[in-house]
Amino acid sequence: MRPDEIRDLFDRELRERARPDGPGVRVERAGPVVRQAGGPDDWNGVVWSEPGLGAAGADAAITAQIAYWEGLGHPEFEWKLYSHDDPADLGERLRAAGFAAEPPETLLAAPVEALTALPGAEPPEGVELRPVTDAAGVELMALAHERAFGTDAGRLRHQVLTRLERAPEQTVALVALAGGEPVSSARMELYPGTGFCGLWGGGTVAAWRGRGLYRALVAHRARIAAERGYRFLQVDASAMSAPILVRLGFSVLGTTTPYVYRRSR
Repeated sequence: MRPDEIRDLFDRELRERARPDGPGVRVERAGPVVRQAGGPDDWNGVVWSEPGLGAAGADAAITAQIAYWEGLGHPEFEWKLYSHDDPADLGERLRAAGFAAEPPETLLAAPVEALTALPGAEPPEGVELRPVTDAAGVELMALAHERAFGTDAGRLRHQVLTRLERAPEQTVALVALAGGEPVSSARMELYPGTGFCGLWGGGTVAAWRGRGLYRALVAHRARIAAERGYRFLQVDASAMSAPILVRLGFSVLGTTTPYVYRRSR
């Protein structure tokens, strides 16, 4: 399939027909948008808006979503804007309504079979890729995440633990250990009823970067996706990860920018 065909399939299967990304959350069609709502530690936001929404329709939808989440009492929610969404100035309209744009990410996808046998995709010598299946594993995963990104992993802990407890068949979590110390972690979300799996995380501590861990984690997850019958891997990639993924065979489908609305105190 051409990249534009994969993007259209992605829009249809993962955005317009979105499913809850974990237990305890719900997905709703609210007029011209599809949104996900859950607890404060879940991802809350708009995942899709109708093509051809138009200026007036966009402004009305933005106003309605702000009112909805303020009514729930949530401190913040996100409008996940893609570069091909309508209208072309939707980002400007979100900013005018009080949303703040976070750094854009590159939307990439690749056929699973092209990634299952990447050359040089074995872990570096002395590194073990260990499945995360319990709370102890989640702690190791969270520690690797915090060391790699320098950010608190509280939300990651909650999400991975909840999914492992309530929907383990939809989550693959991994931690890389060197001498018993966590040096990298990654996860994959499986979307039943679609052709896609999503790759998330992939953070490696600074001392272990450039040794092939990222490549090994991508190939490992691709093999699991292939075994379970999925066709594509999809990533919202940071500026650091996107060039690596393109070299591994991913195609750029566009960009996605998180627009975050934080309720005034």
